[in-house]
Amino acid sequence: MKPLAYRMRPRTIDEVAGQDHLTGEGKIIRRMTDAKQLSSMILYGPPGTGKTSIAGAIAGSTKYAFRMLNAVTSNKKDMEIVAAEAKMSGKVILLLDEVHRLDKAKQDYLLPFLENGMITLIGATTSNPYHAINPAIRSRCQIFEVKPLTPDAVKKLILRALDDSERGLGSYKTDVTDEALNHFAEASGGDVRSSLNALELAVTSTQPNSDGVIPITLEAAEECLQQKSFAHDKDGDAHYDVLSGLQKSIRGSDVNAALHYLARLIEAGDLVSIARRLLIIAYEDIGLASPQAGPRTLAAIEVAERTGFPEARIPLANAVIELCLSPKSNTAYKAIDAAIADIRAGRAGEIPAHVKDASYKSASKLGRGVDYKYPHDFENGWVPQQYLPNTLKNKRYYDPKMTGKFEQALASVYEKIEKGKKV
Repeated sequence: MKPLAYRMRPRTIDEVAGQDHLTGEGKIIRRMTDAKQLSSMILYGPPGTGKTSIAGAIAGSTKYAFRMLNAVTSNKKDMEIVAAEAKMSGKVILLLDEVHRLDKAKQDYLLPFLENGMITLIGATTSNPYHAINPAIRSRCQIFEVKPLTPDAVKKLILRALDDSERGLGSYKTDVTDEALNHFAEASGGDVRSSLNALELAVTSTQPNSDGVIPITLEAAEECLQQKSFAHDKDGDAHYDVLSGLQKSIRGSDVNAALHYLARLIEAGDLVSIARRLLIIAYEDIGLASPQAGPRTLAAIEVAERTGFPEARIPLANAVIELCLSPKSNTAYKAIDAAIADIRAGRAGEIPAHVKDASYKSASKLGRGVDYKYPHDFENGWVPQQYLPNTLKNKRYYDPKMTGKFEQALASVYEKIEKGKKV
């Protein structure tokens, strides 16, 4: 017998749960299905969120022939069979799993059938299509994100499976406690496939009581569905989304959000990414507002690397809290980027002759170093003098912020120097 999650796949759009932004009343996939005007599409999202289910439901609602292939394991011959069927019937909906792995030969074969509409492609992938899918395929498809199901949506599907005698577990007399139901709904992290298959395991492996009822307790639910970690793939979108959440939470001074994202990375055991990102944050987002944040972050990372997990979480948490609550300044980061932009735009210009290297014999004959004023010979160690090329003579890259005492002090010196240039 096929697994419960497979048996309970929705047969029509009306049975799809948890993707109301796509299949709800008036939403795009619902409108296409109702109008029988389907476009090729790519559905992307985490495993177990219903990509295949939506494809099957579309086919069931439109009554078109529906075929499933895998971009990795299916060969060109398989696609030729689907194409032949499309020629016979006029239209076939092709669900192509792992569409991001479609090679050029298969892609070139499919493209004419996508162009003439004989094959409506529904590609399924866990990868971001804007990063992973060939532009030739992507440009011919609508792109829709399938999101992890909420606990309420998962619970709805669990109850449907418990009541369905034809495809589900309705033929069993079950008593599922509220605690067990909540665990099935929440512990899968939005992966309904895991929830339903764990439910089936619990029902089929639990002995009935004297009344013939199968009691499903929280303990049984926990045994059948271990707590699932969040989606995290070091080469995938989820990895960069978590790192982005960490940096933006620190930049926004939200300690609790930053600790949440740090916890995700700790659970993934990803010390390398944590270390790199925290060091970047210390210099990009805190910067000159609190210059000691960088060295202290590095010290915390070195302790974390020496101790390893689980103890490494402690110095890392210290660093994250300090970074969150430190004054923020991105002035150094913005200043160097502005300087680089001028270089790349061809505005480098020639270095003034008096600033050029004059350490070699006869440099003065070339005008190198002539009229250079040695700042240490002047009071306060500074003298008005042009250092920038003529093309950038009055350029200001650094624009200080008054968010920390250190940068306030720098700004005071900086403004005196800038005013002195104009005297």
